[in-house]
Amino acid sequence: MSYPLVKRQLDTLYQIWNSRQRVHPDPLEFLYRYPVLQDREVTGLIASSLAYGRVTQILKSVESVLKPLGTSPAAFLQSVPNRVLMEMYAGFRHRFSSGHEISLLLMGVQRVMERYGSLGACFLTSYGDSDDTILPGLMAFVHELSIPFEGHSSTLLSQPQKGSACKRLNLFLRWMVREDGVDPGGWDRVAPSKLIIPLDTHMHRISLQLGFTTSRCATMKTALEITRAFRDIEPRDPVRYDFALTRMGIRREPVWF
Repeated sequence: MSYPLVKRQLDTLYQIWNSRQRVHPDPLEFLYRYPVLQDREVTGLIASSLAYGRVTQILKSVESVLKPLGTSPAAFLQSVPNRVLMEMYAGFRHRFSSGHEISLLLMGVQRVMERYGSLGACFLTSYGDSDDTILPGLMAFVHELSIPFEGHSSTLLSQPQKGSACKRLNLFLRWMVREDGVDPGGWDRVAPSKLIIPLDTHMHRISLQLGFTTSRCATMKTALEITRAFRDIEPRDPVRYDFALTRMGIRREPVWF
């Protein structure tokens, strides 16, 4: 298939689908509540970490985590002791994720904000302009957030060094780095060209149809392979079409290829 033809079709889909009117229902919509970047960072990490399973349950779970944090999640977390977090989320459950895990994730956020000032500043310490992708920065970022878990596995934080496609973390980075009608952005020092496609089942299926990969396994290797194909089409913004393509898949509307 001709890449110029694919690009024209993708650009058409982007114009149709990439608008805030198309976002609901999607955990991304929670970020629109917060004008302050630090609050969007915290909200984005919570929302993306819980972005698995049925969307109605995702939205309900994200809301239940955010509500106790008030109008400024970042400020709240900087002032609350760990034992209070454990008490706040003792009864929380989202599929495989427990309230204990949510509390540990928020403790990781607390620690990062105390040490670096913000999640974005933490990410930048291991992000390099010469890196081909954000993967080195992502690995270090996950390490910092995972410290409260004390080496135990987490259903909320995937491990890129173990080969995970890290769909939810790459989704978080898309929200934070890109800025358009859907993605609010804010991390201006990270180049969109270095983002990795958030590889969910919809994007994987579409990428197989387009011939961007032949792998049936949703690993980081596959995500990077698909990202390279999108980068051939849109070098400065390979994740540009992610929302439009996956939104159509979620709504079960046909892809025009």
